[in-house]
Amino acid sequence: MTKTITLTASQAIVLYLQSQYSDWDGDRQRLIFGMFGIFGHGNVAGLGQALEEYGSSLPFYQAKNEQSMVHAAIGFAKAKGRRSTLACTASIGPGSTNMLTGAATATVNRIPVLLFPSDTFSHRRPGNVLQQLEHPVEGDLTVNDAFRPLSRFFDRILRPEQLLTALPEAMRILTDPAETGTVTISLPQDVQGESFAFPASFFDHTVWKIRRRPPGSDDIEEAVTAILKAQRPILIAGGGVRYSGAEATLAHFSDQFGIPIMETHAGKGTSRGARYRLSGGGLNGTGVAAELSERADLVLCVGTRLDDFVTASRSAFQDPGVAFIGINVNSSDAHKLGSINVVADAKLALEAISSQLSTKKFQTSENYKNEVITKANHWREAYLNSLKPSGVLMTQGAIIHLVNDAAQAGDVVIAAAGTPPGEILKGWDNAAGEEVLLEFGFSCMGHEIPAGLGVRLARPDQGEVYVIIGDGTYLMAPSELVTAAQENLKITVVLIDNSGFQCIRDLQEFTTGSANFGNEFRKRAKKDGRLSGDYIEVDYVANARSMGCNTFAAQSAAELKEVLVNAQRMSGPSVIVVKADKHGKSKGAGLWWDLGIAQTSGLERVKSAYRNFVARRERQHAFTRGTNHG
Repeated sequence: MTKTITLTASQAIVLYLQSQYSDWDGDRQRLIFGMFGIFGHGNVAGLGQALEEYGSSLPFYQAKNEQSMVHAAIGFAKAKGRRSTLACTASIGPGSTNMLTGAATATVNRIPVLLFPSDTFSHRRPGNVLQQLEHPVEGDLTVNDAFRPLSRFFDRILRPEQLLTALPEAMRILTDPAETGTVTISLPQDVQGESFAFPASFFDHTVWKIRRRPPGSDDIEEAVTAILKAQRPILIAGGGVRYSGAEATLAHFSDQFGIPIMETHAGKGTSRGARYRLSGGGLNGTGVAAELSERADLVLCVGTRLDDFVTASRSAFQDPGVAFIGINVNSSDAHKLGSINVVADAKLALEAISSQLSTKKFQTSENYKNEVITKANHWREAYLNSLKPSGVLMTQGAIIHLVNDAAQAGDVVIAAAGTPPGEILKGWDNAAGEEVLLEFGFSCMGHEIPAGLGVRLARPDQGEVYVIIGDGTYLMAPSELVTAAQENLKITVVLIDNSGFQCIRDLQEFTTGSANFGNEFRKRAKKDGRLSGDYIEVDYVANARSMGCNTFAAQSAAELKEVLVNAQRMSGPSVIVVKADKHGKSKGAGLWWDLGIAQTSGLERVKSAYRNFVARRERQHAFTRGTNHG
């Protein structure tokens, strides 16, 4: 007779998660390290009770905002190389829907997170209940159905025994490099407390292998044939390089064959040590990456989703015969831009291509290699010169450059939306060995501070965790600083105070033709009734101190250098507030972005912007396999 153990659905979830492990190249670790949560009437009697009674090996972390706890799980999973993650539980209604933005962020970025949004009663005996959405024509629809398009896997548990199939499928998705993202298990409030006699074997120690997909020999041969024809190839390194552990392989590949590397936001820092490194590419990247992309006759895309910031809305590559090779575990990504597609693990694919190219003694020309190094050095020098202050205050780029100087091997720097990720992509030099984790797939404001918590939980004793944000992001989601203080998590937040969403103001004024409107933190003016009055002064130092943080303020370069050293000596969270030049800019790539400029306007500056937009749009291409590969 099969041995069983009678548990509620919630108790079964807690016990099951504690026995799941991942294995990647022999590195075995807990797949679900812990659970973030905020309790309400929808989950306190279910998962709350189960965690208290059975969660001895599943640490519970008390979040302050449901969206933020998903971002913390994303940061944790990134720091663990997608081999371990955190689960999140929220109560029914707004508690659960608050997790939607985090769910989208994880799925867009291919990061594994496990969500347990609570749901309304499945048996319906109480009738319509608190926080329930009543749909006029779909009686079984709840707000949790909004998770469906945002999740790589969604299931609603209507009976406890459904966990026997739902949970293993959830683990499979979380550990599949091609499919991973948000996994959502919707838990009705009543089902959480219902019991079932589960097979005891369901809770046995289980190991989920994260497998490397080998490339097909025909695909490698086709890719090698294309590379052999190239005279000006360029390589785009995406996040897939990081999650494959292919950094050293990538650098060796580039050096051996003389192929320059430009990095995406997700791939930032993966080409460390490579001789022909261009730093960031695309819209937020370096001018030298933009110039070489324009003239490239072959683009080797490794582990990248090829979004519009990477391709400059498909205007970055102008050689009429340019060909693309897509290396990706995700077939859809590998096929983009009409690529010769190699659906495989990045490391294995690069090794296979390298082996054949070595046999055929492929090398780019000495002239090309020298051009790459010379132009990269010249651009770097020009970029650093552009950071010099024109007034009293430093620009954002100059502030970030000083943090770069302070960072050491083992440190992690985190940024997401606004100006910081762009400055880091093009300007950050991680030669010292620090790691850069940029979230720009969803460019989600509010991601940074909770992601820093997640990274610190994943790496409790390793280096500094620097979170670089603007005041706009801080005002959106500072509350997890309380969690950092509660858990005594050492993170250093560099808060750049420039009085608004200056990244978008710059885009507004210099690209769309609009005037400065609605993007700075100003009081409403009596003269025009708009937000054009005096700047609002916010005491961010006092605010951060009130949440339990060590606080520092800086304005000059010397002050910032000093407080960065002081913050390293502190325990728990620290916040450094730096007053910045509101409108200062650094040297950029000069590429075009398809924004959808107003076609009709009574304003001449908007008309001019549209004419310029149309002219630049002529450089946009719809790349297909037929046009690029015959």
